[in-house]
Amino acid sequence: MGSPTTASGKTRIALLLPLSGRAAPIGQQMQQAAEMALFDTGAKELALAAYDSGDSADAAVQSYRKARTDGAALVLGPLYGTSATALVPLVNQGGANVISFSNDEQVAQRGVWIMGIAAPPQVRRVVDKAVESGIRRFAAFAPQTSYGEQMVRTLESHVAVRGGSVVGVEFFDANATDLATPARRLADEVKGDSKVAVLVPVAPPRVSAVLAALATAGIDGKAVQFIGTGVWDTPGVGSETMLRGAWYAAPDPARRADFERRFLSTYGKPPHRLATLAYDAVALAGHLARQKAGGDFSAEAITNPNGWSGIDGAFRFFPDGRSERALAVIEIQGGDRTVVVSPAPTGFAERPTF
Repeated sequence: MGSPTTASGKTRIALLLPLSGRAAPIGQQMQQAAEMALFDTGAKELALAAYDSGDSADAAVQSYRKARTDGAALVLGPLYGTSATALVPLVNQGGANVISFSNDEQVAQRGVWIMGIAAPPQVRRVVDKAVESGIRRFAAFAPQTSYGEQMVRTLESHVAVRGGSVVGVEFFDANATDLATPARRLADEVKGDSKVAVLVPVAPPRVSAVLAALATAGIDGKAVQFIGTGVWDTPGVGSETMLRGAWYAAPDPARRADFERRFLSTYGKPPHRLATLAYDAVALAGHLARQKAGGDFSAEAITNPNGWSGIDGAFRFFPDGRSERALAVIEIQGGDRTVVVSPAPTGFAERPTF
């Protein structure tokens, strides 16, 4: 096994990214963002090396093994949840800890943390905003998929915690073109005098057909408060007129704006949305490297309860591999215009928020 430090005394950090295959353009931009972080933070303690994790779990395993042979003290990546899961046995055998770029909480466990912005906390955050605005009734119109079902479970559990009630839930076939029947059922379920917030965990462009079915059934943004997740955090989402006034939870875009400008100026194209994950991960690695000679990349150091601050706001890791982020609630106002209606917290309370 190689030394965790180079001849110059720098700590070796591995970056596992899909530098080939269908996601290569994303991986390349994440690598560029990582290089920006190394320069911006002046992390002279780090020697950063990128490894191609490709499209498969096998490729990620091979890259991890090569990184460990080279002496990596910490592994940042891979991007895919299945690839991160494949690294678990190697980590459990005494390998370097992993901070993956996946947002799948099912991947998370001690030694393999997820840095991606997981969806369940997004639902909890936007429910909190709705409750604070006086809304007590909630509903969901979701695809019959593992993602849709997870979002509904999160809604039901957190609404109960906040003292509200879920008055209607309808699932629909994710591939169906006719959504009239489940939309009419939901319209009947949400009838009442008080306002209802309807969770629609569907990404553009599919969300257009979903909203059209709801509108035909009598549910639109004037009658209800639509709420969603970060799948709405895409350019031009406000062109969907029915989403005007809708809320979703995501990192504060103002914090990301300067990074996006500098990335565009440096590399000639705007960064992929996931590029900030690589930037923040390298910045975190630089901080951990300064904790002591050779760095401290232990689980205890990574899970500092005070958390860390990055381009996407404050974040922290828990011993079970999950992460928590300080998210803003954003309102869609049409075109490319959005406005933060509930700012992201600047830090964390002592206790986890879930």
